[in-house]
Amino acid sequence: MVEISFNQDKLIINVKGITKIFSLRSELTVNIKNVISVKATLGAMKMPKGLRAPGTAIPGIFYAGTFYDGGDIVFWDVRHADKAIVIELKNEDFKRLVVEVENPSDTVAMIQNKI
Repeated sequence: MVEISFNQDKLIINVKGITKIFSLRSELTVNIKNVISVKATLGAMKMPKGLRAPGTAIPGIFYAGTFYDGGDIVFWDVRHADKAIVIELKNEDFKRLVVEVENPSDTVAMIQNKI
């Protein structure tokens, strides 16, 4: 699970708990101007993942870390698909962030208000 916060023009994704170890990251920071869209999704586990490197994958159960999907680099931290959101980015290292949050609808609204 991650916690989302903001610092001026930055969107900060703090990886919480043991998933820091599995994802090999504790924090991601992106420019809020580079957020194209954000949405909650129940179908996160069915989305294509691509090749894992580095990170952890237990198919259908847990995904954490960096995945290469075609030419796109995607960060995953999802265990409970019903709490997943997808953040689409431009001009960042990652094309997409697929992360689990405590309250998807509130988090989506909070990010949308910033973009």
